[in-house]
Amino acid sequence: MESPESTTTTYDLSKKASLLKRFLASLIDGIIAGVVSAFLGKVGLLVGIAYLLVRDGLDFSFMDQRSIGKKLMKLRPVCLDGQPMDLNLSIRRNWPLILGSIGSLFSVSLGGILGLVGLIEAILVLLDSKGRRFGDKFANTQVIEVDS
Repeated sequence: MESPESTTTTYDLSKKASLLKRFLASLIDGIIAGVVSAFLGKVGLLVGIAYLLVRDGLDFSFMDQRSIGKKLMKLRPVCLDGQPMDLNLSIRRNWPLILGSIGSLFSVSLGGILGLVGLIEAILVLLDSKGRRFGDKFANTQVIEVDS
């Protein structure tokens, strides 16, 4: 018997997410991770990093398989083969973005060096015609605009 999670969905991939909306969604998610980190210290930093890693695959109805920032900005990361977003896909698409945060656990300079990967990811969003960065290509995903 096939589970509901294994069904495929078709999305309009021509609705490429605007750069402003992607930036704002990322900013919202970063603020959420930062607030958690500020209140809980090192444990909070780990929780914040974990949120940034799995944010698009969390199975909470209010998030709808996307980060809080993407939900508020009406964006959706979608798998190009129609599979639903899950924790595995979220980790595959977001790991390049958290390298700087992980590096900062060990030293500020390592965090800064690894943080350059996030900058490269941002540049790739600008250069790719579909707005796909390395993490999207690795996970076979694309961020699109949706109605809700």
